[in-house]
Amino acid sequence: MKKAIVLGATGGTGEAVVSELLRRNIEVIAFGRSKNKLQNLISKYNNTNLSYALGDIFNYQSIENASVDVDIIFQCANVPYQEMEEKLPIIGNNVMKVADKLSKKIVIVDGIYVYGHQSAIGDENHPKLPHTKKGKIRLQFENLIFDSNKWKKAKPLIVRLPDYFGPSSQNSYLQPTINGVLNDKNTIFIGNLKTPREYIYLPDAAKMIVNIAEKDDAYGENWNIPGGNPISGKEIIHLARKITKYKKAIIPLNKTMIFLMGIFNPFMREITEMMYITKDGFILNNQKYKDRVGPIIKTDFEQALKETLSHNGKNKV
Repeated sequence: MKKAIVLGATGGTGEAVVSELLRRNIEVIAFGRSKNKLQNLISKYNNTNLSYALGDIFNYQSIENASVDVDIIFQCANVPYQEMEEKLPIIGNNVMKVADKLSKKIVIVDGIYVYGHQSAIGDENHPKLPHTKKGKIRLQFENLIFDSNKWKKAKPLIVRLPDYFGPSSQNSYLQPTINGVLNDKNTIFIGNLKTPREYIYLPDAAKMIVNIAEKDDAYGENWNIPGGNPISGKEIIHLARKITKYKKAIIPLNKTMIFLMGIFNPFMREITEMMYITKDGFILNNQKYKDRVGPIIKTDFEQALKETLSHNGKNKV
């Protein structure tokens, strides 16, 4: 791979992928619709391998125009929960139409909602039995991506991430907690504090995503991007206090509390049905990655949290 385009480059996952591609001296086109955000990204990295293309993920032609000369398309753009049903199929059709017309490899970054309730540590063949609206929408999205009757020349793969955090993270379940710690205010933790859950540090995820993307035999498949050892909310809060000396209250939010908040907040309203993830603690099996790609990349959680807080809080840590 010599040149790539990252759709949704100014988002949390998108920026992590941009950073990793630049680290490997790969030419990158950052694609997005906010000129200010794209220019800030260019200034931040100050790298001659990085350029940007202004466009809209909902405008097929703008994606095609920007993707003509690239080797791989990285689809990292996403939509808010409350807009998923309407807009996710449009994104899928647009990016796959471009990849098919231009005969491109395309890496789709997705989550774990397609699996539904956990019955075991889930490998890539774990039954996809979503019981939520968003899980069913995501399964339809996967079927669209891998529709060989519709797409003849595109070469897609899907990478699946658990909940994440990191310097570029913006909309993860853990983000409200991190923001509260950094702002030294009382804050929340989404889910109970006892269940060990899997989190992935975005720079680690980006490394594994690009490693998979560079393998020709990886396409046409689902790939888990596993996190580190499961960790409870109680342990995360302990580490955050240790790193920052934060002393304010952190209130765990259960499903009922989030439902009540959703009366006034559409984002919280849509999170309600996904709260099973915070209770069950779905874990991704990492064997396929280890067998076909290499060792799992795993930054120590405390170090990763420290880097996240240091970056976002600048001199606060």
